[in-house]
Amino acid sequence: MGAVKKKNRLGHRDRSWKIFLAVMAVIALIPLVYALSLSVRTQNSIYDPRLFVTDLTIGNYIKAISDNPTILNNFISSLVISVISTAATVLCASMAVYGFSRKNVYGKVIMYNLILCTLMVPISALVIPITQLNSRMGLLDNYFGLIFPYIALNIPYAVTILQGFMKGVPKELEEAAGLDGCNIVQLYTRIVMPMLKPGIVVVAIWTFLTCWNEFFLALCTMTKATTKTLPLIAQQYKGVYNSQPGILFAILIIITIPMVIFYCVVQKQFVKGMTAGAVKG
Repeated sequence: MGAVKKKNRLGHRDRSWKIFLAVMAVIALIPLVYALSLSVRTQNSIYDPRLFVTDLTIGNYIKAISDNPTILNNFISSLVISVISTAATVLCASMAVYGFSRKNVYGKVIMYNLILCTLMVPISALVIPITQLNSRMGLLDNYFGLIFPYIALNIPYAVTILQGFMKGVPKELEEAAGLDGCNIVQLYTRIVMPMLKPGIVVVAIWTFLTCWNEFFLALCTMTKATTKTLPLIAQQYKGVYNSQPGILFAILIIITIPMVIFYCVVQKQFVKGMTAGAVKG
């Protein structure tokens, strides 16, 4: 009898959690749904506070695309910068974590702490120095003018995440591989990297989304229409004398679609990585 009551109590608690999570999911989706609703409204209904209206049009999307003939170039710019920055961040951070965890390097504790200290520096404090460096090095309106700073700014976070996963990699595996004749490069590529896969997935997703959405530094670095990233396009539709909310939200939805698709594709791996990190503590 007691076991039945306990089972019913657990079932009720489980249903309560599902209802709570469903309600929170709906609340979290309201801003996105409202933005989508605003993107298909006419100028007459754009300021209607209701979530759904009947006066709809796709003209905002048509005008957003026709007004920006370089939008494909902007998409390619965002994609190239985000992908290269993500790949380089994962590579550099994983090698750094491997060195910090397995190699007796003089001053490694100081270097690790210095890397962590950079997490406290806001990007707004670095925009002017980075822009001056890019100007002197001829990297304005150049992909690498954003790629190098993005790598440097994302490595501290990546190192912090991967360090926890690295502690869960058994040293015995590396010792056994070393006895079988693996050199340090083979140990890193064949043993360490596969074991760090959950953490690498988390870091890769976070870094990609951060680079894709970044605005302030990109605004100061990219000035040509063909090299601008997608988030910069929305700026021209919001101003004191030029406010076009419908087109603005259409652009924002266009910018959001690739991120939503990307997250839907890697959602399972992202959840696995976060869960694995929580278990490893």
